[in-house]
Amino acid sequence: MVQEPGRAVDLVAANRHGQQLFLANMHDRHSKPRSAGSEELRRQPGNFAGRIQRRPLLRMAQVPSGQSFEPVPWRQLVLFEMDPDPAVIADLAETADSELLRYCDEVARDHARNHGWTNKQLNGVRRALRLVQVLQPTPGARMSARDVIKVPGLAGNVSAQSTLDVLAAAGLLEDDRLSPVERYFIAKTTGLPDPMLVQLRTWFDVMIQGSDKPPRRRPRDPRTVKWQIRAIAPILRVWASSGRDSLAEIDRDDVLAALPPAGAARHLADQGLRSLFRVLKSRKLVFANPTRGVPPTPSNATIPLPLDTEVIRQGLDSPDPATALAVALVGFHALTARQVRAIELTDVVDGRLSLDGRVVPLAGPVLPRLSAWLDHRARTWPETANPYLFANRRTAPRLTQVSRPFPWRGVAFTPRGLREDRILDEVRATGGDVRRICELFGISVDTALRYVGPADATPVPLSHGFE
Repeated sequence: MVQEPGRAVDLVAANRHGQQLFLANMHDRHSKPRSAGSEELRRQPGNFAGRIQRRPLLRMAQVPSGQSFEPVPWRQLVLFEMDPDPAVIADLAETADSELLRYCDEVARDHARNHGWTNKQLNGVRRALRLVQVLQPTPGARMSARDVIKVPGLAGNVSAQSTLDVLAAAGLLEDDRLSPVERYFIAKTTGLPDPMLVQLRTWFDVMIQGSDKPPRRRPRDPRTVKWQIRAIAPILRVWASSGRDSLAEIDRDDVLAALPPAGAARHLADQGLRSLFRVLKSRKLVFANPTRGVPPTPSNATIPLPLDTEVIRQGLDSPDPATALAVALVGFHALTARQVRAIELTDVVDGRLSLDGRVVPLAGPVLPRLSAWLDHRARTWPETANPYLFANRRTAPRLTQVSRPFPWRGVAFTPRGLREDRILDEVRATGGDVRRICELFGISVDTALRYVGPADATPVPLSHGFE
């Protein structure tokens, strides 16, 4: 642009005020707009007028075996973050082809055969892989989990989770997703002052990952961390709104004034603030622990109450075999919801359940419901490799447990309430024999004593008589 005829370019003069950069392939090549005629050529006759038939995928029988692929070791950084155009991405994905895709096709075929996938599930994953490749800023690199999550918004009949499973099996997944508790932490702390955010991040990392530096700490359950974040987040925002930029400015009076008056909210806030300042003091991010000397808030002792017998009977007679079996397992053996989800098929042998080192003979009413569920499971997902007793549409194609609400959506009580009802019934039947209660349900003495008092004060109802 600055060269004069017959003279060399003066680089010093050309770069005196900076260097102009250009985006490649923006001046000579212009995308041609689609014409009406070209659009009509893509339309094929079918059941619906005007439906556009997409180019079919390569037949799996034509994908050769024994392929290998090595991802590129570099990363191309993104200059602009832009929302992809679904139409453009879909058009590019139709003709996408590479060594990476052919390798993933072979892995997907093996994964589908081992996990009992249908052809529809397999083809949905193959289409999703082509969409993700188009979204890749670095062709040939490992595929980002965040790009995979965008795929269901670009095309229908694709599964992000199944695509993630195939990429993980192929060793081509870069899992850059945030955990649920991480997203919750960011949502609850956004907008707080920067010094306070640094201190909260230190506490959060120690709680989730633990610490091998003195004082050492074990990682906490993410649910515990989430409860504590929920309890202390309103208090932190009140302190920030009053001009406190750092938690080092908080004293004992501020803690006492911020705690809720009473109840479960005060107990959770008290535990959360103690945990927070204890970690910050050990990392020398605050001068003193303001919760030291504050009287601890005792937890509220809830009283177990029996459930309505007719409501439990309706759950046992549920037309959903999964619900009927889950209610029977908790109603007769007082299992927790977590234990029910974690039962594997190999844990049930000859009418006995192996659970946490104990062998539990299954009650008579549980056995027919167990058989009904196993028959339903075998008919619905005959090729599934899921090892757990309970499975549904989402978990049958993979090796994970069912979610917490499954299969309790169709009943009018919680598994915790049903478990408490079963333990109370046993306490009344045995006259409050604490040792027997501990051995039967695998609970501690303190937990058993929690049920003995209410059972003595509760009138003895008629026998449940579950059949």
